Amino acid sequence: MKILQVIDKIPGGLMLVPLLLGALCKTFSPGAGSYLGSFTNGLITGTVPILAVWFFCMGATIDLRATGVVLRKSGTLLVTKILVAWVATMIAAQFIPDSGITSGLFAGLSVLAITASMDMTNGGLYAAVMQQYGTKEEAGAFVLMSVESGPLVSMLILGASGVAVFEPRLFVGAVLPFLIGFALGNLDRDLRELFGRCVHPLIPFFGFALGNGIDLKVIAQSGFAGVLLGLGVIVITGIPLMLADRLIGGGNGTAGLAASSTAGAAIANPTLIGEMIPSFKPVVPAATALVATACLVTAILVPILTALWAKRMGRVPAPQDEALPRHGVEPI
Repeated sequence: MKILQVIDKIPGGLMLVPLLLGALCKTFSPGAGSYLGSFTNGLITGTVPILAVWFFCMGATIDLRATGVVLRKSGTLLVTKILVAWVATMIAAQFIPDSGITSGLFAGLSVLAITASMDMTNGGLYAAVMQQYGTKEEAGAFVLMSVESGPLVSMLILGASGVAVFEPRLFVGAVLPFLIGFALGNLDRDLRELFGRCVHPLIPFFGFALGNGIDLKVIAQSGFAGVLLGLGVIVITGIPLMLADRLIGGGNGTAGLAASSTAGAAIANPTLIGEMIPSFKPVVPAATALVATACLVTAILVPILTALWAKRMGRVPAPQDEALPRHGVEPI
């Protein structure tokens, strides 16, 4: 059976399919983990430790020995994405209550969901699209996007916006595995390759564990808001990213549009932040469902929009371009 091939045909499938299976488990058998116990319970409830290992391995994949053009392009997209998410968070905090919107078409929408969906780019999607419609250097600009992975950037944005207060030790705890992996990966190329191979295989495991925190009724209730959030991510982050790409990055806007997506790894951030700040826990299930929907929506629309824009700019797929340089393993 070609199970993996079928899953790979679904945008974000490696994350979303296990997430859906976990949600089915949570919805129809919420006590399965505690009933079976042992290792099965660990797979069902082990979101944080699994993500900790994944975050460590992700840090190891970043290679700072990238070319200056690649670093300038990736740095421009990274900073712009974070700044836009910060501004969006500050604006949203003025209108959305701490408990989120509890009724109507926008039910489930919260500041946490907005931050988590906007501050992380789907690096794998970006690299694949730009390898087809951009230059080698533009395709390799995912090299710094791994910095967005994990809850650190979301924590910084929420803290800087005054939405939450994090103790310094929580920032250290959030970033330490990433920094250790980053240090080891740059000190030893063999270690970078070793840990880099673990990044993708871990995705289904934390996807399933995350799904076990979502009741499918929540997804049904927040479906419209999730689609709207996904569209908002493309518009709100896409326009500034395109402008930054043209004015600072030296591109034609294609790379900026290709970066206007929600990363699959962002689905984990509401849960992780909820573990650190108990006041967020009531909105975590809805926020996770919304970010998952936004990830799917952007994964479908961003490649289409990028292709249309590239053709408008006169850039067509170039099979003769060299393969994408491996500066690390692309984040999702």
